[in-house]
Amino acid sequence: MQRMDKPRVLITEDDDFVRNQMKWALSAQYEVSLAEDRPSALAILKRERPPAVTLDLGLPPSPGDATEGFLALGEMLQVDPLLKVLVITGQDEQENALNAIGQGAYDFFCKPVDAEALKVVLARAIHVYQLERQNRERMAGTQADGFEGMLGKCARMQSVFEDIRKVAATDAPVLISGESGTGKELAARAIHRLSARRVRPFVAINCSAIPENLLESELFGHEKGAFTGAHIQREGRLEMVQGGTLFLDEIGELPAALQVKLLRFLQEHIIERVGGRRSITVDARIICATNADLRKEMAEGRFREDLYYRIGVVMIAMPPLRDREADIKLLAEAFLKNLAAEHKKPLTFSKKALETIQTYPWPGNVRELENKLKRAVIMASGKQITQQDLSFVGPYSEYEAMGLNKAREAVERNLIERALARNRGNLTKCADELQIARSSLYELIEKLGIARK
Repeated sequence: MQRMDKPRVLITEDDDFVRNQMKWALSAQYEVSLAEDRPSALAILKRERPPAVTLDLGLPPSPGDATEGFLALGEMLQVDPLLKVLVITGQDEQENALNAIGQGAYDFFCKPVDAEALKVVLARAIHVYQLERQNRERMAGTQADGFEGMLGKCARMQSVFEDIRKVAATDAPVLISGESGTGKELAARAIHRLSARRVRPFVAINCSAIPENLLESELFGHEKGAFTGAHIQREGRLEMVQGGTLFLDEIGELPAALQVKLLRFLQEHIIERVGGRRSITVDARIICATNADLRKEMAEGRFREDLYYRIGVVMIAMPPLRDREADIKLLAEAFLKNLAAEHKKPLTFSKKALETIQTYPWPGNVRELENKLKRAVIMASGKQITQQDLSFVGPYSEYEAMGLNKAREAVERNLIERALARNRGNLTKCADELQIARSSLYELIEKLGIARK
């Protein structure tokens, strides 16, 4: 009797022999569907919704290259973004397989495929798919206040959501500004998912995380022999994202020479690899993000004015969490719901913990809130998250037991002592930094009994 509870897997392979061999190897553990080309695979995918697919990149009508396979990969992930696609490729085509991973494939195998290894990876892929699907279903209860993976019902976030909807319908470059942890990359991904480019890759690069001597090759690629260690020709991220979206985080950290190259690309849609002389046309949308004041960077000569206006055709400002008072409880409860389910701990907030969450200034924004709650869920021993579980050290906690006069003196002492240390006891510089008169600073030093070193 056929077991109907077995997971379903779709094998996409144009070779009849290989296709049937794979079916024979997997049929004891899986309900196997077969497709020989992109149209039939997409039809089965839409009808049966399997959690995992094996995909031969060499499909008709062009089995000699990976063009049809990459098209199938993009369209499959458009049908189901959580789908786990296991790419099958030739031994000498591993670069195609790595590019497929960059475009959303889960894993890859080289021919001939080891059936036992495939079974292990399939089982893991389907388990991950099920976990992600469950997480998405848990989030469904908060979606009334959500938008493309972001939560927010305050007026400022609703305005951000509306801006994203509008700009997604265009190909205009976007500059997203905001403090660290406010969700700049989430906003960039939302723009991509809502755009006509959603079936093509979204690639993110943090310009401050890659050494300057490697960043040019990472972005623009290099030719074989362009520098020591360049043993093969390599496509850069801009070429890999062809037709999709490149997200450049911390754009203010881009070195001056690369600012010129990026500007040329934005003007002409042409790049040259490091060590190359051939111009390559690339169709890619650029979305940038920064937590720095780029106008100040321009004034001080560290960022090109012409590049600033090129990347900032549309600007979106992500508000800090402290300015989203109506969203703090919403976010905290959504995070707790997901984390409690993940750790199998049915938890709620104590009244005091929730009050603390809502009054804390959150200098690290949404990222800090999520990290605090991860720790709290792990550390919680009862049925409620307590203030102690959250391990808050607020910016004013050391002053809470003092009266107002003593707290004011403590703050003044702290600021003056730090300014004296930074300026090596120079009162004029200290006064300028603290924005008070030199005579007033001297009086405070005498009043508070601060030692001058």
